[in-house]
Amino acid sequence: MEAVTFKDVAVDFTREEWRLLAPPQKELYKEVMLENVWNLLSVEGEIRPDMKVTPTEVSFSVEETEKQKFMSDGPDNLTWREFCVQSQNSSVPEHQKMNSEESRECNQYAKTFKHRASLAGYQRIHTGKKPYECKQCGETFSQKFQLAGHQRIHSGEKPYKCKQCGKTFRENSHLAQHQRIHSGAKPYECKQCGKTFSQISSFAVHQRVHTGEKPFECNQCRKTFICSSNLAVHQRVHTGEKPFECKQCRKTFSQSSNLAQHQRIHTGEKSYECKQCGKTFRLRFDLVKHQRIHTEEKPYECKQCGKTFSQSSNLAVHQRVHTGEKPYECNQCQKTFSCSSNLTVHQRVHTGEKPYECKQCGKTFSQKFSLAGHQRIHISEV
Repeated sequence: MEAVTFKDVAVDFTREEWRLLAPPQKELYKEVMLENVWNLLSVEGEIRPDMKVTPTEVSFSVEETEKQKFMSDGPDNLTWREFCVQSQNSSVPEHQKMNSEESRECNQYAKTFKHRASLAGYQRIHTGKKPYECKQCGETFSQKFQLAGHQRIHSGEKPYKCKQCGKTFRENSHLAQHQRIHSGAKPYECKQCGKTFSQISSFAVHQRVHTGEKPFECNQCRKTFICSSNLAVHQRVHTGEKPFECKQCRKTFSQSSNLAQHQRIHTGEKSYECKQCGKTFRLRFDLVKHQRIHTEEKPYECKQCGKTFSQSSNLAVHQRVHTGEKPYECNQCQKTFSCSSNLTVHQRVHTGEKPYECKQCGKTFSQKFSLAGHQRIHISEV
């Protein structure tokens, strides 16, 4: 797990950019940066034990390659070290400062702090107090820097930019996650199966595969899911919501993946290819079914007679032999059939349709097997 240092929560300004800031903006910047420092110190070993945060790291005891950056001019032409030392002494109101004899201990975890503001910020973790409120939406936060980050949602500001692709982000942590796409870093590893992940949220969801935990439950049918996104998709079954629309034919879908599959009808794209015969398919599911022709796999078995089938639909039709079910009825004569294809063939009796034509003599037939029987006449003539 990567250690968290001040550079992970700092926002850098050039000297020219700093001079362009108004005095209130400079004061807000100082407050946010100081609170970041105090919060890093206050959560050491408590909120995330894997964070190796130490006072020396926050005091800019950095690697040699980074010293030049942090010793360059900071706000008001001070070095960053001078700025933080000075600010820690001057920016904290007198009533918030503590002397060495005054209690600086958190009663719940016996943790000590240099400033009362740091203690107060840390205690909000336990009390749940959120004194910082967004004036636009009313959401509250326990720390001022959290409010500052939230307000970027309303302003649309995204100050953190990826140097490789130019994509921008509201939070520095979001940029750090994004950069793993370019670096390929996957620091979170599942100890049970060895699979690795670039984000801790994806890692947490994956672990439920092993534990069987499904914390997200549908209020209507009580079906449970391992992640909230799966529940959201499922709930569209009950609501009938289909938010994904095909721009070409206006057909709508409940899932984006279904829309992507549908759009291949318009584009003609068949991205799934059988390596044995070269035949291509729009859907991966269709490729899987097709490959059973080559493997002769028949995974669907009739429990009554033991006959096996390559497709579940064929098994369903076969089982009607045992049940006697005939769900397909001819509208003209009310005759019933066990499968739709038999009904289609029967209806040609009424319509007179004969779609199968002999290429040698031009005679037509209503059924394919009748054409096959007829073609033997020509074979025997040869």
